[in-house]
Amino acid sequence: MKLADRLNCIVESKTLKMAKLSRELTSKGFDVINLSLGEPDFPTPTHIKDAAKKALDDNFTVYTPVVGYLDLREAIAAKFKRENNLDYTANQIVVSTGAKQSIINSMLAILNPGDEVIVPTPYWVSYSEMIKLAEGKPVFVNAKVDADYKVTAEQIEQAITAKTKMIIFSSPCNPTGSVFSKEELFSIAKVLDKHPSIYVISDEIYEHINFIGKHESIAQFDFIKDRVVTVNGMSKAFAMTGWRIGYIGASKEIAEACEKLQGQFTSGTNSIAQRAALCALTSDMTPTYEMAKAFKRRRDLVLGLMKDIPGFKTNLPGGAFYVFPDVSYYFGKKVGNSIINSSEDLCMYILNTAYVALVSGDAFGAPECIRFSYATSDEKLTEALRRIKEALAKLT
Repeated sequence: MKLADRLNCIVESKTLKMAKLSRELTSKGFDVINLSLGEPDFPTPTHIKDAAKKALDDNFTVYTPVVGYLDLREAIAAKFKRENNLDYTANQIVVSTGAKQSIINSMLAILNPGDEVIVPTPYWVSYSEMIKLAEGKPVFVNAKVDADYKVTAEQIEQAITAKTKMIIFSSPCNPTGSVFSKEELFSIAKVLDKHPSIYVISDEIYEHINFIGKHESIAQFDFIKDRVVTVNGMSKAFAMTGWRIGYIGASKEIAEACEKLQGQFTSGTNSIAQRAALCALTSDMTPTYEMAKAFKRRRDLVLGLMKDIPGFKTNLPGGAFYVFPDVSYYFGKKVGNSIINSSEDLCMYILNTAYVALVSGDAFGAPECIRFSYATSDEKLTEALRRIKEALAKLT
């Protein structure tokens, strides 16, 4: 069977691959603790679920506008103004089937074949593969743990060429939890101000899981705002991963381009999920704040337990729900006839020995690291770190 060549330029998501392997071990009777997926372990708040039930009773069961219901887009625009001080009108908002679609819509709307996209690393796994699907070329700019995994404006400027069309990053960051300050974003914006043909995709899906204070958006700087696509969604802040609601705020031209594309791919997003999202954005945020408190407590728990494991070098994540240690200390070590040559080897060793599922850092552009998701209970995290410490002690 001859399939499309484009399949050869992308790879399977390693987060989903590790989740699949952990499910297979679980089905064989092993007690696997899965720390591979970025999914809150909290249920969707009751008032949001009730809004979805009401939407069914009110017969919101037909096709929706491609860009989303008007009242939802107005609520998103109000959210941008209230929480981010960003002025978007409803016709600058596009609601999509998850923030993932919001990102690929934006790339397909902006990139031409051969365009370069600057990707600060570590980065979320799908950025590079989406760029390739849009026929662009990812250009990686590396940041290490000692720099809190944050690239500088100077590094970005050095990576810009005549072919650069875009930069994409997340803050708070998946996989590192790093959060850009207003000053850091301003420095980056000033660099981009000198290059008016470069666009920005700012992935802010972890906005409300922020442990260091006010979230900052790069679109707040008026001199580049029209070139910024601000991406957000419902999955992380409201524990609505399965509802698949993402959205963008962008210039009217970019929003219209995304509408045109989406109209040929998926059309309008799920009607019931949109009514639930409207409720979430216009209701009490207490459940979100309580989740963020729990994640901060879990972060501190995991970092405390990691201090007892030799060779783990970490930053202090300012948001999201990941820890991303440099584990290169273990490269070259062995147990029996098996040698740990990479973070992939280490993850497989931990999975098959300690029955804890993690994701190797090469999936995020940082092959010296591994990603822990602490979006699970304190008890499971404590047990997972106990098992990992025991397994790693066997390596010599």
